[in-house]
Amino acid sequence: MTQRFQRITPFLWFDSQAEEAAHYYTSIFPDSGIGRTLRYDEASSKGSGRPVGTVLTIEFQLDGTQMVALNGGPHFKFNEAVSLFVNCKSQDEVDYFWGKLTAGGDPAAQQCGWLKDKYGVSWQIVPTEMIDLLNDPDPARSGKAMAAMMEMKKIDLNEVRRAANS
Repeated sequence: MTQRFQRITPFLWFDSQAEEAAHYYTSIFPDSGIGRTLRYDEASSKGSGRPVGTVLTIEFQLDGTQMVALNGGPHFKFNEAVSLFVNCKSQDEVDYFWGKLTAGGDPAAQQCGWLKDKYGVSWQIVPTEMIDLLNDPDPARSGKAMAAMMEMKKIDLNEVRRAANS
């Protein structure tokens, strides 16, 4: 895993699954890997109630993006107000990431390319061509693409294309 300077790094708060989640995510995305792991010591354990030696934070890289996961306890939960947006070049990529990230997730939290994974993290799995269709200068075309997308959970790019061109 190549380290590079990245000014803004997503930081994800887990109850106690940070290490498990980091390994899960890095198994899904190319150009990914695990970085440094910081463990609770006597001082941080005393303040948090977490056992000495357990993972405090774990750095990982997803498809070239540095991220950090924290085992901070049950105080905060993920919600849809923040999501990780995955640009996909093809329907095959959409299908791959959707299949991997929905496994064990919340099926009720799936709409318009959004999903919630088994850890409660929200993701958007989006083909870049769909974004182009939604931004088409012809309002009729972009409107048809938007209407088709609004009816979907996982994006079906062929269906969005068909709608835009109808």
